[in-house]
Amino acid sequence: MATVILKIIASKTTYGYEIIKALRQYQTLVTKEGSLYPILYRLEDEGLITSDWVLSDNSKKPRKFYTITASGRTELKQVSAEWQLFASEVSAVLQDGSEQNG
Repeated sequence: MATVILKIIASKTTYGYEIIKALRQYQTLVTKEGSLYPILYRLEDEGLITSDWVLSDNSKKPRKFYTITASGRTELKQVSAEWQLFASEVSAVLQDGSEQNG
């Protein structure tokens, strides 16, 4: 899930509720706020994202916006490549018509 969240943040600087809305587009990726924020804190601790409190024009309460770092972009590129390879290999196995008997 951290990789998906990192990808969302890579597309634009965003805040928690926007991330949750983005995840809701994909039924199997829906997460609760209680699950999201620990992931965001971990990504920040690892130096993959940064955060800043911003007071928007429409609200009197500041929001914490998250931005991907250069290290985060590097990590996202690496993990995405690994995931693509994994998914490709799993697909190849699942599409192989032969079944092995043990």
